[in-house]
Amino acid sequence: MSGETNYNSWTKTGLIQRVKELEGQLKRRSSEAAHSVAVAAADDETPADGVRETKKPKGPHAKRKMDPWRYSSRFIALKLAYLGKNYGGFEFQAMGNQPSIEEELWNALTKACLIFPQDERVVQFECCEYSKCGRTDRGVSAFGQVVGLRVRSNRPLAKRRAKTREDSDPGDAARQEGDTITQEDATAVAGKEDNGGREEPQRQEKDGEEEGGEGEEQDVPFDDLKDELCYPRILNRLLPDDIRILAWCPSPPKDFSARFSCRERQYRYFFTQPAFMPDPTTTAAKSPGGEQVLQSGWLDIEAMRDAAKRFEGDHDFRNFCKIDPAKQITNFRRRIFESDIVQVEDASSVLPFLQNKGYSSSVPAPASAGPYPKVYYFHVRGSAFLWHQIRHMVAILFLVGQRLESPAVVSELLDTDKNPCRPSYVMADEVPLVLWDCIFPDLTAREEEEQQGDDDKHHRHRRTDCMNWIYVGDEHPPNKFGQFGVMESTWRLWRGHKMDELLSAQLLDKISQQGQQQMSPTGDTAQHRGGDDRRADKKAGGASERIFEGGNGGRLGGRYVPVMKKELLQSAEEQNDRYARRKGYADAADMRAQRYGDARGEGEEEE
Repeated sequence: MSGETNYNSWTKTGLIQRVKELEGQLKRRSSEAAHSVAVAAADDETPADGVRETKKPKGPHAKRKMDPWRYSSRFIALKLAYLGKNYGGFEFQAMGNQPSIEEELWNALTKACLIFPQDERVVQFECCEYSKCGRTDRGVSAFGQVVGLRVRSNRPLAKRRAKTREDSDPGDAARQEGDTITQEDATAVAGKEDNGGREEPQRQEKDGEEEGGEGEEQDVPFDDLKDELCYPRILNRLLPDDIRILAWCPSPPKDFSARFSCRERQYRYFFTQPAFMPDPTTTAAKSPGGEQVLQSGWLDIEAMRDAAKRFEGDHDFRNFCKIDPAKQITNFRRRIFESDIVQVEDASSVLPFLQNKGYSSSVPAPASAGPYPKVYYFHVRGSAFLWHQIRHMVAILFLVGQRLESPAVVSELLDTDKNPCRPSYVMADEVPLVLWDCIFPDLTAREEEEQQGDDDKHHRHRRTDCMNWIYVGDEHPPNKFGQFGVMESTWRLWRGHKMDELLSAQLLDKISQQGQQQMSPTGDTAQHRGGDDRRADKKAGGASERIFEGGNGGRLGGRYVPVMKKELLQSAEEQNDRYARRKGYADAADMRAQRYGDARGEGEEEE
């Protein structure tokens, strides 16, 4: 590299490799300097007519790289899943403390030579027509993320026919026979596929199509399943176990974009019932309206379901998102197709003590309720979402579930004419959130959809994905169920977490039966507490409320302040104007007009 190098877009692996290269150069320079001194000393001692040959130290062996011009390429879509807890989000961030999903994907793609960037240490997806569907934040998982990109293909290149001896020099014909690319082709490719000044070293043949004509042979028959590279298997062998390629689509629709072709995104936010550890030493109190408050840690699922249903339809969600003034968003209307609270059957370990008096919910559970804890998830389907929208929606649902708020608070916050500023409530934790699926319907039916307008029944109907997904194992079952298959690797990952869950559950149950608060045969809690503890409880007087925000426990938040009485943030318009003036513009409209060419601010952000 010549000149000053910008390392901001380098992967961590690339930076480490660069450091090793520089260290190697220093060692070689030191070795060469010592070698030169030794040679000079030997020359002084060697007679004038004597000749002594010396060997220079060899540098490290350079890895042989694949020639991209010898391979065809094709545009495909990949469906991948990942557990986001150990990652700093999906998008690559050069200054991030944690690796990103895109960085791991980039490392696997370049190591497998499926893409050919100018420098594989620099993360720049422009070389492969890359697009992504969802941009999940730090800690958020995805089980149906989709990306589109151009990769190396196993499809044979169409060969040029040798010119006849009458039309060309015999020597030229001999040299040209069997060639797969000419200098003219290379020049044409470099000129045609230039992306922002970067040459894309991909072969001119895309998806088996030659731009030539009469002088080429017919394409060799090629089967997308039997003859093509098995992209999921190749990448899964290089990716970490918590990132898996689930499927690939060999023929995405024309002009496919993983972001803009997606018409429905599905999210799930998981939580347990009870949400956090109940305290058997406290008793359920009465709310100001006379309604009995649930035992600490338990949630009112029916109230949450009532609140969730209020999200359905076309609403302005500015009070359920985080506003980024740099984006200058002014359109906060989003359509929610479906919103509900759903129970997950047989999804967790059983803790028998949760059914004992003192730990159980204050509201009598039906006989068919079964053992606890139970697992639920907030299910939501929509066309697009604002930044942190799901986590803000869930935060309000948890307040409703704890009976700290009424389900009507959702309707209040959706009424932006009455409440244009968002109250400063805390959004929910990121780890339980999952981008469950991304749907790509047939866009040819878009006109028919628009003609039907805002028909609720139509929008509630589940859309059909038109992508021809080839899932792992469809082409070769051992890739799914074999010793090195995706099921085996995911099983090992699951069992490690399951054993942690099992042991911690057994420990928790054992601790609940020990000490001075043992359970009586009737299920009552035997209290043996000192006077200081009782006075502390009396002094507290219920002033501090434990608030559940989706994490592993409840947060002590002091005396609870209702959402609609909390401090209000600035409105979206005020935040946009303040940011624009700080950047030297008259206001937000002036900034959008100069930067984007219009004053609409219709951009989108996603969870």
